[in-house]
Amino acid sequence: MLKGLGGLGDMAKMMKQAQEVQGKMAQMQEDLENIMVTGESGAGLVKATSTAKGELKGLDIDPSIFNGDDKEVVEDLILAAIKDAQAKASERMQQEMGKITEGLGLPPGVNLPF
Repeated sequence: MLKGLGGLGDMAKMMKQAQEVQGKMAQMQEDLENIMVTGESGAGLVKATSTAKGELKGLDIDPSIFNGDDKEVVEDLILAAIKDAQAKASERMQQEMGKITEGLGLPPGVNLPF
């Protein structure tokens, strides 16, 4: 009598799995705010620290680079350190996302839209 409803169990399982993923994603977003990454340039003369979400939290500049009139060099080193920190933050975010989605059976390279 209820032959056509056999797929409802699968649907309920999928809905439960989706709710679990949403909960894990919310926790991951919170965790990413507490994970710090550091980008460097100039062999460590300039260091930029950001959260894994990409929010810049700190900048450390070795005072030795202020000797001379190399304003452009200092600016380039600062930008390079920030870009390095952003790249590391993005990589870390992908790693954390992979931990959540690995059990879902998604094909490689498929990212969830949240």
